[in-house]
Amino acid sequence: MQPARRSRRCKELRLILGDQLNPRHSWFSRVDDHVVYLMLELRQETDYVRHHAQKLLAVLAAMRHFAARLKAAGHRVRYVALDHPSNRGTLEANLDALLQHYAASHFSWQYPDEWRLDQQLQAWAARQTVVCQAVDSEHFLAPRLAASQLFAGKASWRMETFYRHMRKQYGVLLDERGGPAGGKWNFDQDNRKPWRGSPAPLADARPSHDHSALWQMLQDAGVAALGQPCAAQLRWPLHREEALALLQHFIQHGLPCFGDYQDAMHSEQPRLFHSLLSFALNTKMLSPLEVVHAAAAAWQESKVPLAAAEGFIRQILGWREYVRGVYWARMPGYASSNHFDHQQPLPHWFWSGDTGMHCLAQAIGQSLRDAYAHHIQRLMVIGNFALLAGLSPQALHEWYLGIYIDAFEWVELPNTLGMSQFADGGLLASKPYVSGSAYIQRMSNYCGDCRYRREQRHGDDACPFNALYWDFFQRNAATLAGNPRLALVYRQLQQMDAAESTAITTTAHAIRQRLDTL
Repeated sequence: MQPARRSRRCKELRLILGDQLNPRHSWFSRVDDHVVYLMLELRQETDYVRHHAQKLLAVLAAMRHFAARLKAAGHRVRYVALDHPSNRGTLEANLDALLQHYAASHFSWQYPDEWRLDQQLQAWAARQTVVCQAVDSEHFLAPRLAASQLFAGKASWRMETFYRHMRKQYGVLLDERGGPAGGKWNFDQDNRKPWRGSPAPLADARPSHDHSALWQMLQDAGVAALGQPCAAQLRWPLHREEALALLQHFIQHGLPCFGDYQDAMHSEQPRLFHSLLSFALNTKMLSPLEVVHAAAAAWQESKVPLAAAEGFIRQILGWREYVRGVYWARMPGYASSNHFDHQQPLPHWFWSGDTGMHCLAQAIGQSLRDAYAHHIQRLMVIGNFALLAGLSPQALHEWYLGIYIDAFEWVELPNTLGMSQFADGGLLASKPYVSGSAYIQRMSNYCGDCRYRREQRHGDDACPFNALYWDFFQRNAATLAGNPRLALVYRQLQQMDAAESTAITTTAHAIRQRLDTL
């Protein structure tokens, strides 16, 4: 006897976006035959910037895993692949067709994390005659507007204030009196050691997947991509169980040394002790609270130093939640921020890594190869150069958004425009995060194999970071000299003799004129 076929009709359609892969969402707590879950592979999402090939593969493969999991649990799922004949191309056209097909009376979606999708869905829903509603994604620890409410009426916002508020709210790393464990809220000063070959770095325990067929589909569809696809050995977690295994491996083997070496860089060890959990977090396979609790428990059980646990927790409970608050408080205008009016296009080697500056060749080459670079490579190598050289912050934002596996606009945009490029004039960061060659030499082994001389400030062989650093502060003295955190820099400039200052200016100008040939 044939089983009874389900009617195509349903009461409610529920949309799941590609970064909403949380199997513990309350939506899935029970099976309801009157609900159909929609998952759509859309050209608008593959094409709005040029993405890294591994990012495209990982997101689509993870979506397909998630859909299969929901189906196996008994839920009704309509999955529209990128190359399926029924795919109408745009979000609105697909939703219109599916709403009509299922004759649903209700449509629901989880709040998107990106402003453009939030606006797109709200505008579409406003035109419908069926009941439409948005629900929480049940992922973040602070509401969208928590930061703007905390800082209401204050002239400046600071992550440290927000971070302490979150520590107290969630009872994380507190002593019996409600103060910070260890007597300090922040152990950042303890976490700045270079890595010189020991201890042994964290082994790569990520899973490996063969998605050659999916990559062929993307190529056949004409989707443009950055970087190396590694389709036959895609090394990213694609579902919650893989993400949990990666978390456990990091807590046990990586976190004990993470604090000491979280800012270190090395040409032969691109990962060192970093968790590589950000893709799983940003697609919601993992909850930020479970990650925070795992790190805190490791310290409480005396398995990791307090400085290591605090430094890692600050990135998630503090920084990650804070930049999301900045994003939602300041969009859409934040995306066009350009405090210094920088307009230089990105040099061609942002797409090849082919530059004589060894630090940039390493950081960009790694990004193109792995779809990943850790925060210091992004901030103090690539972003540092971009700000000093006057590259367009919007062009840099699109490059970061496309190239990194964990880059979604809510987290990437404030990090790029605010923290890295100071394009918001100081809302996110209290000073521009720039340096000459000294910082890179201290925290890495990059300078040893470079064609440029790190100790020289000017001349054809001088490290470009040096002349660009001093010239940046000379050019922007009118807006930066009054910043108390930069008082030492401007005292040094005042003490610099005229010939040295002129040579620096001349060298910096020449560098900016030949960025493509550096």
